[in-house]
Amino acid sequence: MEGTGTSEKKGWKKHSPEVRRRAFAMWQNLGFLPWRKPRKVAVRKNGRPGKDSGDFYKGAFDNIPFLNEDAKRTFVHLLLRPGYMIRDYIGGQHERYLAPLTALIVFYAFFALVAAVLQPVQQRKEMPFHITKLEDSVVTSNKLVRISQNMAEIVEKGYLLLHLDEHPEVVDTQHESALAALENTLRSQGIPLFIGEFLFLWLAMSLALRRRKVGMSACAAASAYVLCQFSFFMLFAVLLTWGRSTSISLLLMEVLLVIDYHQWLDLSWRKSFWLTVWTAIFYGLLYSLMWLILGGLAFILALFKS
Repeated sequence: MEGTGTSEKKGWKKHSPEVRRRAFAMWQNLGFLPWRKPRKVAVRKNGRPGKDSGDFYKGAFDNIPFLNEDAKRTFVHLLLRPGYMIRDYIGGQHERYLAPLTALIVFYAFFALVAAVLQPVQQRKEMPFHITKLEDSVVTSNKLVRISQNMAEIVEKGYLLLHLDEHPEVVDTQHESALAALENTLRSQGIPLFIGEFLFLWLAMSLALRRRKVGMSACAAASAYVLCQFSFFMLFAVLLTWGRSTSISLLLMEVLLVIDYHQWLDLSWRKSFWLTVWTAIFYGLLYSLMWLILGGLAFILALFKS
C-alpha cells in the first residue's frame, strides 16, 4: 500500500497536459485546490515549540500592503482568474482579497513608483500646447477672435492649476505652493492615474450591465479590480521598455475585459465581446460628454471675460 501511495504521488508529475489543464480550470473556478489539505498550525507541547515555529518572519509583513498574503493572493488571482475573483468578492468572499479601492491605490502606487524610478529625470516638463497671443488691435477688432483667445487662456490656466508640481516656475503664492505640494503627493501615489479612469469605467459598466441587474456597488468593485489588472500589464510594459512606455494598447484592454466578463458573468465569448464593445461605447460617450461640459464652461467664462 505504501508503494502504491508513493507511486501515485510520483505519478502526479507525469500527468498529461490535458489533466493539468483540467486541474488548472478547476482551480480557476474554485479559487483553491480541493485536494490540498489545509496547513496545520504549529502547537506548543510541554513547552516545546511546534514544527513551524521557526518562521520568525511569519506575520512581519502583514501591515505592508505590497507584501502581505492578501496582496499576493489578489495579485495572483487577478492575473490567472480575474473574472472568477471578481465574482467571488462580489459574492461575499471579502476576507480573502484586498478591498477594491485599497487594491487600486496600492497597485497603482507601486506602478507609479516603478515608473518614476525607471523613467529619465526631467528638469522641466514642457507644456503640451502653446498659446500664441495676438496683438491687442487684432483681438479687440473681432469679438469671435477675442472669445477664442480668452478660452485658450482659461484652458492654459486650468491645466497649470492641475499641474503646479510639474511647472514650479508658475508658482507665485503660498496657496499655489501648498497646492503644488498636495499634487506632488497625490501624483507620487499614482492617484491621478486612475481616479478619472475609475469613475468613467464604473459609470460605463453600470450602463452596459443595467439589463443584467448588476448593482452600482458591484460595478464599482469590478471596475476597480479591472483597473488593477490593467496596472499589472502597464507595469510589465514599463519593465520591458525600461521606462519608455507606461501604457498598454486598447486592444489588450478589450481582450482582458472580454475575459473578465466571460468569467465573472458566466457568459459566452460572443456575448462577452459585445458587452465589452458596449462598455467601450459608453466610456467614449461619457468621456466626450465631460469634454463637452468643460468646453461649455470655458466658453461661458470667456464670454463673461470678453
